[in-house]
Amino acid sequence: MLQAFTRNYQDNSTDAGFQFTFYCDICNDGVKSSFIESKTYKKRTGSRLFGQGVSLVGSLLGGAARDLGYAAERGSNILSQKFEDKSPEWQKEHEQAFMRCQNEAQEHFHRCPSCNKYVCDHCFNEDEGMCVDCAPRQEIYVARAKADAMKRNIDEAGQTATVWKGKIESKTTICPACGKPAGSGKFCNNCGASMDQKACPKCGSKNSPNVKFCNNCGENLSAAAAVPTGKCSECGMVNPPGTKFCGGCGNKL
Repeated sequence: MLQAFTRNYQDNSTDAGFQFTFYCDICNDGVKSSFIESKTYKKRTGSRLFGQGVSLVGSLLGGAARDLGYAAERGSNILSQKFEDKSPEWQKEHEQAFMRCQNEAQEHFHRCPSCNKYVCDHCFNEDEGMCVDCAPRQEIYVARAKADAMKRNIDEAGQTATVWKGKIESKTTICPACGKPAGSGKFCNNCGASMDQKACPKCGSKNSPNVKFCNNCGENLSAAAAVPTGKCSECGMVNPPGTKFCGGCGNKL
């Protein structure tokens, strides 16, 4: 069984040759090795590939771009052929290629003496000689700590912030005729009775049509309705309730 120096790797080999990708134990960025062509595959397909080469030259001489594209596509598909029923020679080549590709990729990794992980250049702290998990870079760690503290402060401030200072009010107008909620219109939503409020002749406050006394000053609204108010003693003009001076002659009411 193949043993890689990293904890994870991918075998990209095909029947045509061998290639491997080795991954960093921290960030999982990969380093892909060079492709090594299989000698047994080359021997087995030598005559067929030679025929393809002659066909490719003929396509070039004939100027047929369509044939050239087809030949190039077939050439690129060699690497994608899946290997099945491998021969002992191929298996031996595979093991040798793995060791060669591993030595090639290992140059791009560092072994952390603290945790024994193999990491890429980005995940290795050269100043401390360890991976960034065991020895984070100071400037990065400080910046991350500041960012975390800033987020905590914002969250705490958001929990105590007052974002709305309005009053929550809910008023329901009851119809004096049917006793049900009348809505916000001029007429009751249920019975259609008028919801016009009457003004107090003394203070001018608006009152419900069914009240007998002003809810602001206590004026008897029934008596005020029976006796015309606002009538000028000088000219006899009837003025609206709450008027302080006659509109006809200016006399103080």
